[in-house]
Amino acid sequence: MPGTSDTAGSANYVRAVENTEIIIKLTSDEALVLSDWLERVQMTDLSRLVDDEAVWAPIHRLAGTLDKSLPGIFAADYGERLDAARRRLRPASDDLASDHEDSD
Repeated sequence: MPGTSDTAGSANYVRAVENTEIIIKLTSDEALVLSDWLERVQMTDLSRLVDDEAVWAPIHRLAGTLDKSLPGIFAADYGERLDAARRRLRPASDDLASDHEDSD
């Protein structure tokens, strides 16, 4: 009947959502840059940046997963790899100029 609540359906939906894992896909460049940023953030006073302690667990889990997935973070040329990944991920200067023109 329209307008009535489907309690059983809602309960099933909630159970399904609660049991679902979220999968995030990143390129190796994205993962490398994000891993470096997370490492730097974790070395600072994280509580100033993250005001909800509930967020810390997923941040640490994400950082740990990235570290395990990126053997290159221990390479001698890590800095060069990181710089190259950053360059590839940054928008080209032409893209930035056209973005500013489009917003006018």
